[in-house]
Amino acid sequence: MDLLLLEDDADLGQAVADHLAAAGHRVRWCRCIAEAEAAPVADLALLDLRLPDGDGLALLRAWRAAGQASAVIVLTARDQVSDRIRGLQAGADDYLVKPFDLDELLARVDAVARRALAPQALSGGTGGAGAARTLRLDVPAHQAWRDDAAIDLTQMEWAVLACLAQRPGRIYSRGEIEGRLAHAGLADAASNSLEVIVSRLRKKLGAETISTHRGLGYRLER
Repeated sequence: MDLLLLEDDADLGQAVADHLAAAGHRVRWCRCIAEAEAAPVADLALLDLRLPDGDGLALLRAWRAAGQASAVIVLTARDQVSDRIRGLQAGADDYLVKPFDLDELLARVDAVARRALAPQALSGGTGGAGAARTLRLDVPAHQAWRDDAAIDLTQMEWAVLACLAQRPGRIYSRGEIEGRLAHAGLADAASNSLEVIVSRLRKKLGAETISTHRGLGYRLER
């Protein structure tokens, strides 16, 4: 899973990044808000609050206001109940107080990921007799079914679908999707344009599954 770690403490940041990478996650470590704002969209962000160039909670609010759907775990020394409430109200999925055990952090990452990326059932279109068709996705397992029939997708197709599936019904811009591909090391993996990949997904998943919004981007329909 792609993780964004925003932590300015060098020792803690290195320890967290190493521990999560050893568990198989891809970690992009940012030391300040400016770096995090320029980073590609990740599946999950680990967010410190006291940063050299601003407040991490303000960044979280800005992400949510902009429709950023990535799961977020706040990592902070602020241990008051009121602090945790503000973090959760700002859009955090979990809140872990420093100092913390690295194995507990890993367990929380896995738990939040299971909730955020759980298999989803999306209704759309009709069958030959007018019956509703259902698309089911298990993004972490790279499995998709249309009316209980398994669908094979390429690595590039999964990368695009995983971005859209973060929040069905939300429009994702070309920049957000291409940022995800770049973060996954797939920016140059194929010469096909994003339009071609989306076209292939529609053929496999159903033409009604992904909608195009001119000048805005693409949306996975609910």
